[in-house]
Amino acid sequence: MRIAVCCTNTKVEPWLEGLRAALPGAVVSLVDPASAGFDAVAEADYAVVWSPPQAFIDSQHSLKAIFNIGAGVDALMQLKLPKGVPVVRLDDAGMSVQMAEYVCHAVIRHFREFDSHESDAAEGRWTYRKSSRRADFTVGVMGLGVLGRRVCQALAQFDYPVLGWSRSPKVLDGVQCFSGSAGFQDFLSSTRVLVCLLPLTPETEDIMCRDTLSQLQPGGYVINVARGRHLVDEDLLTLIDSGHLAGATLDVFRTEPLPVTHPFCRHPKITLTPHMSARTLRDDSIAQIAGKLRALEAGAALSSLAGVVNLNQGY
Repeated sequence: MRIAVCCTNTKVEPWLEGLRAALPGAVVSLVDPASAGFDAVAEADYAVVWSPPQAFIDSQHSLKAIFNIGAGVDALMQLKLPKGVPVVRLDDAGMSVQMAEYVCHAVIRHFREFDSHESDAAEGRWTYRKSSRRADFTVGVMGLGVLGRRVCQALAQFDYPVLGWSRSPKVLDGVQCFSGSAGFQDFLSSTRVLVCLLPLTPETEDIMCRDTLSQLQPGGYVINVARGRHLVDEDLLTLIDSGHLAGATLDVFRTEPLPVTHPFCRHPKITLTPHMSARTLRDDSIAQIAGKLRALEAGAALSSLAGVVNLNQGY
């Protein structure tokens, strides 16, 4: 089994070592994504990638599958991929519990008004505030894949009313689910806190714009942990400054790192984190990829693997 590893902006040596240890006998080769000589790259049976250049993909003519070392495949979907070669993304690999933790923290922090209490304490004020009614604090989660489902389940444990919206119909215990364009308006108008966990596709880009965000309940709050291009930055700022939205917690941005001159950086009602809501856990991810490679080499059907991307849908 020949494996080519081509990853941009990644400390790749531990991935090489981990794959070699997990797959004795496999030939695991590093391909420099900045190389100018892809024609000289040896043919591989499988590619393990993160944001690879088109030239690397074009240099490979014998691939059985492409494995992405993240859950999001939007960068791969921008490339011209070889016909008939499946793409397999990470399926959880320790990310869902991180995401649930992050989103619950953001929701609870807003619901319990920790920002205001911390500001009061810093200025020497001892202030009691009237508690919000949990029943009025409906959280709507866009995207009900592995991460979205785990987030919904975690929020429900704190007794928040939870709604879910996805492209196709879903059924989740304790979650009122909406789907498609027909259910989108009702989903938005019933939501107080909007969480975006959608895959980035042409259909979902800019989905959080003035038109959609203005349909949230007054005093709504936005949590974006998907991709920066889901959100129209200017529209979020306008709706916060107008008072329709109370604020936002943002972990992803159109440009990363976020420029220090961006209006988000100095806005008192926006909490920023550096794309850390659910990091790729290398050891868990290597174990998952290696397990899938062993299964394929043993003759398992591709349909039996979790995380196979529908290339027509883009996720």
